[in-house]
Amino acid sequence: MSLFSGMEKFGIKNVDDKKLYEKKEAPPEKKEEVVKKAPEEPEENFLFPKKYTCPVCSSQITSLTVKSAKLRLIGSDMDLRPKYQQMDPTKYDIVLCPRCGYANTPKNFPMVMQAHKKLIIDNISKTFKYDDPHSTAYSYDEAITRYKIALSNAMVKNSKDSEKAYICLKMAWVIRGKSESLDSSMPNYKDALEECKVDEMGALKLAKDGFITARATEEFPLAGMDEPTVDYLISALCVELDDPKTAAKLLSDIIVSKTANNRVKDRARDLMAKVKKMLEEEGEE
Repeated sequence: MSLFSGMEKFGIKNVDDKKLYEKKEAPPEKKEEVVKKAPEEPEENFLFPKKYTCPVCSSQITSLTVKSAKLRLIGSDMDLRPKYQQMDPTKYDIVLCPRCGYANTPKNFPMVMQAHKKLIIDNISKTFKYDDPHSTAYSYDEAITRYKIALSNAMVKNSKDSEKAYICLKMAWVIRGKSESLDSSMPNYKDALEECKVDEMGALKLAKDGFITARATEEFPLAGMDEPTVDYLISALCVELDDPKTAAKLLSDIIVSKTANNRVKDRARDLMAKVKKMLEEEGEE
């Protein structure tokens, strides 16, 4: 199943995850087990509506934003996904204009080149349909939809591979959050969990492929990350996708690197121990 399945109902067509990193002519100019804790406050209490002006259609919009100072970090997954005690802030890392369909991360949302604006209008806005639920907090399904729309935008305007890979990575994190939030007593729990797993692995693979390509073709930093951090992230994604050989080579380079900081090296050593066990099970040295 394509990661973009179901986007037709929003009027977004001709997007396919198989073509995500396909080059176009440039426009002018696993996981650690989560300890679930009941939130001390409703999720809405950690959010506020932030105003934006859409750079594509000039609409005045609002997007729910996290009051990050109120959150308590309790750890992170192997692939750097942060985990907080009160809620999952990754659900709120996409700003979407419900009128024209333009979507991006909060940092990049205001920045649209004129040529990219035309591509978005021609390929997304003209047929875009979105029933804004005006939620006080986003559900996981709503958040995943916003990421898919942002990824569609990135694909349409031929964004850097690192940008597309970063969106895929964070989408995988949100899908993982959804799987962790499922009620195990629901009748179709196993089927819903398996669907989440398939979707998460699909997004992680696209993230891995994008970062590998970006690493070879773009200058650092990539998505705000230096080279050792990107190499560690790729290694973690390889482990999640059952490719320990690729991970081992990258991790070895990080461990002996003169530029990697101690935190990344410690993570690399921990992950290398896991990789060695995987290789032993496969009969590799």
